[in-house]
Amino acid sequence: MFSREFLVKTNLDEGEDHVDNHQFYANFSLLDKTNKRTNLSNRYRTIRYMEDLRLDALPGVGPVTTKKLSDAGIHNIMDLIVRGPVELAEITGMDKDTAANIVEKARQALVEGGMISKDFVSATEVYKRRQEIGKITTGTECLDLLLDGGLETQGLTEVYGEFGSGKTQFCHTMCVTVQKPKEEGGLDGTVLYIDTENTFRPERIVSIAKAHGMDPEKALDRIMVARAYNSAHQTLILEEASHMIQENNIKLLVVDSAVGLFRAEYLGRGTLSVRQQRLNKFVHLLVRIAETYNCAALATNQVMASPDVFFGDPTRPIGGNVVAHTSTYRIYFKKSGKKRIARMVDSPHHPEQEVIFSLGDAGVIDPDSDTKKKSTKTIKSSKVESVEPEINVESKSDSNVDVDSKTEDIPEDSE
Repeated sequence: MFSREFLVKTNLDEGEDHVDNHQFYANFSLLDKTNKRTNLSNRYRTIRYMEDLRLDALPGVGPVTTKKLSDAGIHNIMDLIVRGPVELAEITGMDKDTAANIVEKARQALVEGGMISKDFVSATEVYKRRQEIGKITTGTECLDLLLDGGLETQGLTEVYGEFGSGKTQFCHTMCVTVQKPKEEGGLDGTVLYIDTENTFRPERIVSIAKAHGMDPEKALDRIMVARAYNSAHQTLILEEASHMIQENNIKLLVVDSAVGLFRAEYLGRGTLSVRQQRLNKFVHLLVRIAETYNCAALATNQVMASPDVFFGDPTRPIGGNVVAHTSTYRIYFKKSGKKRIARMVDSPHHPEQEVIFSLGDAGVIDPDSDTKKKSTKTIKSSKVESVEPEINVESKSDSNVDVDSKTEDIPEDSE
């Protein structure tokens, strides 16, 4: 379905090592040689779609401006809406009023095309649009219950927790379940995985896909991985990837983790303001992409221990109010022995509750799925023990054996 190489270039921050002449490349390669006729027709539909949304169709956008926008990763009207007038003015050098006018005309064009909603709509219309939002199953009953059916599109779901709490395993599991057909709880879509901590493991995708009864090779082919090396590179990947989402039917956008590189590069209180500004730009861009292209955004976050907490859990997510206010749904993962606990911390409509899940070959699993065999063996052994006293009693009565010598065993068996 996809046979292309997507290259993203960026410069390293000053003071960092020089690698490949300050250029990093995030290679996305997806090859699927089956169903060529269907894929060709989809490609033609995509081309017609892009022609209808071309930038030079907007008044005030000439060839020079179009070239500047294209170099910045803005290739159509949808990308223009995602970026906004402030960033448009910075890229092209035009004044903010002109940029705001162009973005407004782009928004009106999308409203007329039925791609985005009008300024004022009734609550009934909002409710109808909410029914069209897709949900991606987690593959577990417990987490689906927590998320009211699964991971939602058009929103950002943030998962934070300490190391080993299951955040990356959850991301790997969602990369597989999103590929399932809609009747099985998926969206039959592809994945864009931005890896900032070098924790993506294709071997894990293979084991999870096998556990879910899916073809591992096809599952790998539908996951596009981009390795981010610094915070600027991470933001640039997201900017350049926005125009690929519609063409490649991307339904899940994963960032693991979203704040780690910003945390590592901006140290001390003196750089806190700059870090929060750039982090704010990244997470808001992530949300706008999810809303504009109707895909689900999943981001993991690191934690810290708050020293001023004397009672309760001192664990706090990184990113402050910038990340907290931007995330649509916020879930806290924590370890409890061999089990994991997921708690809905913030949501517009989900109740605040906790569920227990486990980790296994299938990724995240229900807590009882890995103990079914053990419980079955326990039940069988208890049945055998309950039958043995009856046999012994009958044999004793028939053979006139001294019952008094065996009465001490009877209360233990009856218990």
